[in-house]
Amino acid sequence: MHAVLLAATIPLFLGGLLSDYAYYSTFDIQWSNFAAWLIAGGMVFTGLAVLSSLIDLARARGRRKQALLTFVLLLVTFALGLVNSFVHARDAYGSMPDGLILSVIVTVAAILATWVGFSSLRVGVTP
Repeated sequence: MHAVLLAATIPLFLGGLLSDYAYYSTFDIQWSNFAAWLIAGGMVFTGLAVLSSLIDLARARGRRKQALLTFVLLLVTFALGLVNSFVHARDAYGSMPDGLILSVIVTVAAILATWVGFSSLRVGVTP
């Protein structure tokens, strides 16, 4: 379940980033709306992944450092995503260029958190 939650964050935040770029290029307001909804969806999955990572951190025995790193990266992703959501709550014109920059940062943070999280998962091994 943790892997599904981690994997769902990347396409949602990446879609938000691409929608922000499309708005930045065309100034069509609907792209900003798409970005706001995609970021909100990414926040839902990131929040659930943070909870799952917290449970994983509590159960981790020999791999506590990696579980802690995953939890911290997910928490940073969630915090930056929340700020990004607040920026996108403004009108479309007011959300640029801050929204685009934050979307890049949040997408990179989600990729890093997923990479570290997947590197800690082992198939067929129970912790």
